Amino acid sequence: QVQLVESGGGLVQPGGSLNLSCAASGSISSINYMGWYRQAPGKERELVAIISSGGIRNYAGSVKGRFTISRGSAKNTVYLQMNSLKLEDTAVYYCNARDSRIRHYWGQGTQVTVSS
Repeated sequence: QVQLVESGGGLVQPGGSLNLSCAASGSISSINYMGWYRQAPGKERELVAIISSGGIRNYAGSVKGRFTISRGSAKNTVYLQMNSLKLEDTAVYYCNARDSRIRHYWGQGTQVTVSS
């Protein structure tokens, strides 16, 4: 089992920045991917960015060039640096971890609101 705890959401103006953090605990040695998803009101949950244990990153097209995903040196923490935020980035952001048996684990979610 893996437990995920997110932090760092909040309210920001368009063009601003936020940094999300997610700390994993439990069977972290089994994790091979960590990432971020988001869900806006009335929409399905969508992938934002993922990073493999080897450091390979993938981004949704809508955030490429604005968001950066990274992992801490201890490999049990993942960050999402969000720059040039837009109104349409408003959503609940969820940390995700996937293990070698392709089981998914989710954090509780953190609200990001972009508003003027």
